[in-house]
Amino acid sequence: MSPRISPARLVAYDVLRDVDERDAYANLALPARIREAKLDSRDAGLATELVAGTLRGRGRYDRIIELASGRSIDKVDQRTLRVLRLGAHQLLSMRTAAHAAVNESVELQRKVANPAAAGFVNGVLRSIGRTSNEEWNARIEDEAKNADAALAVRTSHPAWVLRALRDSLRAEGREHELVELLEADNVPPRVSLALLPGAAIDVETAAVLGSDPERGVQLEALGASPLGLELEGGDPAKAIGAIDEPDGFVRVQDQGSQLAALALTRSREVRSGEKWLDLCAGPGGKTALLGAEAALGGASVRANEVSEHRAELVRRSVVAVADHVEVVSHDGRDAGAYGGESFDRILVDAPCSGLGALRRRPEARWRKQPTDLPVLTALQAELLEAAVDHLAPGGVLAYVTCSPHRAETRVVLDGLLKNHPDLRELDAKSVLNEVAREPLDLAGQSLSAQLWPHRNGTDAMFIALVERRA
Repeated sequence: MSPRISPARLVAYDVLRDVDERDAYANLALPARIREAKLDSRDAGLATELVAGTLRGRGRYDRIIELASGRSIDKVDQRTLRVLRLGAHQLLSMRTAAHAAVNESVELQRKVANPAAAGFVNGVLRSIGRTSNEEWNARIEDEAKNADAALAVRTSHPAWVLRALRDSLRAEGREHELVELLEADNVPPRVSLALLPGAAIDVETAAVLGSDPERGVQLEALGASPLGLELEGGDPAKAIGAIDEPDGFVRVQDQGSQLAALALTRSREVRSGEKWLDLCAGPGGKTALLGAEAALGGASVRANEVSEHRAELVRRSVVAVADHVEVVSHDGRDAGAYGGESFDRILVDAPCSGLGALRRRPEARWRKQPTDLPVLTALQAELLEAAVDHLAPGGVLAYVTCSPHRAETRVVLDGLLKNHPDLRELDAKSVLNEVAREPLDLAGQSLSAQLWPHRNGTDAMFIALVERRA
């Protein structure tokens, strides 16, 4: 009888394979695999840590595997490499006993990869386990080409991402925060919830209802967004269920995303009858918030999503405010997205590199390449041009990306403003500080706002507001 491999490790391996071979998103693939394997809460937690931690630390673990094996990563079979990464994470970043991490990794190798390489896995992981994190970091620095290369590996970021983040911080006069930012990207964030405007209760009451101290579940009205709650411990679905609001009124949503939507809806008083557009609506979190704000102010929302599949996700997301949101599916650059209308407020939450969400989507740092940027920035500019053509005189447009990369933020926005003298940029920083629960640390001289995980506790959302002169 072969030794038993824990089901959590099998699930973790399967998710990493899905990410590598099927371009899956870990945050979507993992729950499905957990349900399929019928893991209990303890094993589900272990599988989650194995997946998220291994993806976050992949760059550093790969270099350590190279140093421990004397073999280049590209010479290691991908199945074996996944086993080694999981083992390295357990040895270097978890409290797993060394013998358990090594032995289960060897058995995992025999089950999912080349059994003949089990000895290789055993030897490499034993070598990794004999050396401390501090010693590995010293070796990484000693053998790196330069200080940037060492920092990129040590903090597990591609070098081009590190440079992009430094450029963005430098533009704010905050280059000295780079290491703090890189480290923040590797810290699992607390789960953020949003209570939609119009709910029967306030966020403080929701926090009390959603908490279960006896089970270690603490929900608090914390963070930058006035709608925001932060969950420590427990299943978000159970906390949401305990609050007992109608379906969709309480939802998981990063507080940076909440603030991005609120910056548009609260940039000025809402007039009854206003028409709003969410041009790139999927999967619908911001759309639901827009719908709730529209319901309170007597406005209506048209939500457009290019993918019909994602448009269906939007429809599910806005169930709580469905009477105030129309969902359509068109390319945002085509006339069909606008239905022949002009809009008083438009949200362009443009497709981007996703470098602002590396805490939550760690695989994004390994999936994107610098060569992706020209295609993305061209699309962003085209979407903005189309949107501006349908912005009513006196209307406000919010340009939002979940990226701090300058090419996807100020460069695109400055191009839009140059092409349209009839647009003027509004002070997004002032708007956000009026909206936020407490003053935000928003650096730099520009009117646009860049949120940061290390500074604001949110994803690195870029938020700009422009107005069409009446």
